[in-house]
This record gives sequence, structure tokens and C-alpha cells, in this order.
Amino acid sequence: MFEVKNLSLRLNDRYLVENLSFVLNQGDKMALIGEEGNGKSTLLKAILSQAPYVEMNGKVNLYGNKIGYLEQSLNEKDALKGIYDFLFENEEAYYEKSHSLYRYLNSFCLNEEILKQTLVNLSGGESVKIRLLKLLLEDCNVLFLDEPTNDLDLNSLAWLENFIKCTSKPVLYVSHDETLLSNTANRILHFEQVRKKTLCRHTLFNGGYTNYVLQRLNGIEVQTEQAKFEKRKFNQQQEKLNKIMQKVDYQQSSISRQDPHGAKVLKKKMHTLKAQEKKLETRKLAEMPDVEESISFCFDTVFIPKSKRIIHIELSKLEVNNKLLVQNINLDIVGPVHLAITGKNGVGKSTLLKLIYESLKNRTDIVLGYMPQKYEEEISPYTSILSFIFPHGNQEEITKARMYLGNMHLTKEEMTGNFDDLSNGTKVKVILIKFVLNQCNVLVLDEPTRNISPLSNPVIRKMLSEFKGTIISVSHDRKFLEEVVDDIYELTPEGLFKK
Repeated sequence: MFEVKNLSLRLNDRYLVENLSFVLNQGDKMALIGEEGNGKSTLLKAILSQAPYVEMNGKVNLYGNKIGYLEQSLNEKDALKGIYDFLFENEEAYYEKSHSLYRYLNSFCLNEEILKQTLVNLSGGESVKIRLLKLLLEDCNVLFLDEPTNDLDLNSLAWLENFIKCTSKPVLYVSHDETLLSNTANRILHFEQVRKKTLCRHTLFNGGYTNYVLQRLNGIEVQTEQAKFEKRKFNQQQEKLNKIMQKVDYQQSSISRQDPHGAKVLKKKMHTLKAQEKKLETRKLAEMPDVEESISFCFDTVFIPKSKRIIHIELSKLEVNNKLLVQNINLDIVGPVHLAITGKNGVGKSTLLKLIYESLKNRTDIVLGYMPQKYEEEISPYTSILSFIFPHGNQEEITKARMYLGNMHLTKEEMTGNFDDLSNGTKVKVILIKFVLNQCNVLVLDEPTRNISPLSNPVIRKMLSEFKGTIISVSHDRKFLEEVVDDIYELTPEGLFKK
């Protein structure tokens, strides 16, 4: 177990969390959720004294426990290591842990040949597996997992879910995968930033993710109805008061000078009415809920004809660095279909998707939008968000972009800032808004939902499911595959097959 007591984290001029207290015991599977940039990863690092960039107050008691930490991304130092050297300090450590090593390799569908490779040359999913494998080989009492499902294939996701459910070790994990959360979490810690990210709040819930969402949605609905009722009642009272004041004002302007008593009565009445008006104006009404589910965007006039051929690919082989990945790929995409490519990690899904993008990017009969697995491939040439969305934008276009970005909960500071300062989830939102404003009708997307808050993701999926253009994607998000995708293809070493 370990304990956090009255913990506050302050970054620059804002709090990420204030007075947070909880105890994590054996068997606890606490999911840490919230919008991107709200401090989830920072909390894990702060507990481990790895966040010198934040001001931290409060107490953390590990009670002598060793915490195993899976970071969200691979650090540059480890990326250059060979996998064998990354996993084992020496040959003795290898022999001590070899039995567990091969058992986990089999669980992750990894061949022992992967031990001869370098981390930097692995696919995104393979990298996550190897780093998780290192964590499992260490003797840890508590597990911190930061987005452990990123880029994992469906088989590995199933294994990870079962592991989290069955381990007796306390687990504190950040995840945007709603299916994983629903199937594994028994406690929820929710971080929020409200009032345009000037105020933090957190919620601790002892129960599963599905029950938390239901309770939260019920609370939002009650608060919304209360706010609407009070606003409606306020408007009615204000309208009634205005009519009376107009009537008294008219009587004052038309009363005869020979009736000083009547004028005095009207003046006193007007004084009373103005006092009522002032009281009405200062009345505190119930506020509409300020929640991450309220993000919004839509593709307005996008359209692809049903008979339009988007792409036809025939490949005898797909290779990376002279390594044969897949043979005999045939893919024909016609019309506004929503297509997803699945497959085991390292089989070449992102490579194939990038090849599709390269073959489409110079077409003038479509408007193409591309979201790569590594966002920097698209955004690195641009220093700011607005220059990325509209490189040559006029003031009207920039104003429109600001409005759309605001609807996705970006602050003014984020809109005018640099991409490097944004979380990965916020980068996804910016890329989506670029698609909307550029009226893209063909989207090529590599894991588009992996960094979005689980409470915001339903909005993203709904908008993409209603998209009347063509979507060609790689995804292992089970909700995305169920709600957005029409056709699912599996990429295997033998070819690409429709499921």
C-alpha cells in the first residue's frame, strides 16, 4: 500500500490538484482520468519525485514499497539501448528471470529474436510491450502505468486487461481506453480544470468506471435542468419588472404638476422597483455544468460520392529496412466508407497507412487530412497552432479557428502558444479542427482516439461516425471499431484480409 495526504501540485500560476488524499491498498485498481493536460502524468511523476517542474506540497508515504513505473513514452536514453541490455543489468539477472521472460514473451506474442533488436527500431506497440515486460520482470509492490494500452494490438489488450484484473498488487493507472476502464477499474480518480482552466477540482469514486459515468451524467443532467429553470425564472421576473418600470416611467412623465402627492408616490415606487432590479441583477444563479463532455465540433459540408474510387493498391510485398513484413496486399476503397486496419504489433500497419497517405497527398480531386502516429511528422514545420491550421490565414479565418479551438476547450494561451507545450490529446484536437476548417473529405488516421479523455472520446467518435467522407484508419480502440468503422481489415504477414 501507499498513502497520499493533502497533496497539492502547482504548475506555474495554476493548481493541477489541491488537497488530494487517498490510500491505495492491495487489490485496488485506481484509474486516473481527465482531460489532456490536467496533470495525470504529473501526479505519477510527482509521487516518484520525478517532477521538479511543479511545486509540490503534502505527504507521500510509500511504506517501503517499490513502485514500478511505466512511462507514457520512451525516453531518449533508453531508446538507443539494445533490448537485452534494457531488460537485464547483467547475465546473472537474465538467468534469474529467464523463465518469466519467455512466459511473458509468449503472452505478448513476441518472438525471442526481438531481444537482438534496438528499442528505437520497434513499432509503437512493440515498444510498449518491451517496457511493460521490463516492469513485470522487476520485483515491484505497486504499479504505476501511464497509458499502458497505447498502440497495443487487440490480443495484447486482452492480456493486459486480465493482468490488471487478476494481480493483487495495487495499480494506479492513466488510461483513455474506455473498454479497459470498464473492465478493470474498481476506483476512479478524476482530475478536472474548469473556468477556462483557472480552477482545479478532483473527484474520488469508490466503484467501477461505468457506474461513475452514470452517476456523473445524472448529476450533470440535474445541474443542467436546475440552471435552465433558474435562468428561465430569472428572465420571467426581469421581463415582468421591466414592464412595471416602463409603466411607472410613463406615468411619471405624464403626471400633472398640479398633483405633487401622486408624483411623490410614483417616485417612491420607482425607487422600490430599482432596488428590486439591483437585487435581481446580483442574484447568484445555478451555473451550467463546466465539464469535458461539452467539447464540440462537426464536419459541415463534407461529401464523397458513393462511386468515387479513393485508392486502389496492389503490392507484392511491404518492407521496412529490407525486412519483409507482408506479402500480397490488395486494397480497393470506393466511396465514403469508414475503414480500419488492425493486426499484431510490428506487422506494418502504420507503414501501410503512411504509404496510403503518400499516394493520396498530391491528389487535387480530394481534400486530404492526415494524422500520423507521431504527430510531430505533421506539425513540426509550424511554430504555432494557428499557423498550422491556416498557414496563410486572414483575420476572418483566424477568428473562426479561435472559435472552433475554444469549443474544444483550448485556452487563449494554448491557442497562441507553441505545439511543444501541448499534451498529446490537445494536439489531436488541434489536428481534428484543422480537418474541419479545411473541409477535408478523406481522413487517414493512425490511432486517432488513443490520447483523448475517455469522457470526451464519445463526442469524437460521434462526429467521426457522422462524417460523410472517407476514413482510412489504424485503430485498436474497441469503441472506435464498434461505433465508427464500417469495414475492418486485418493485416497479417500473408496479406490484408477483410474480417
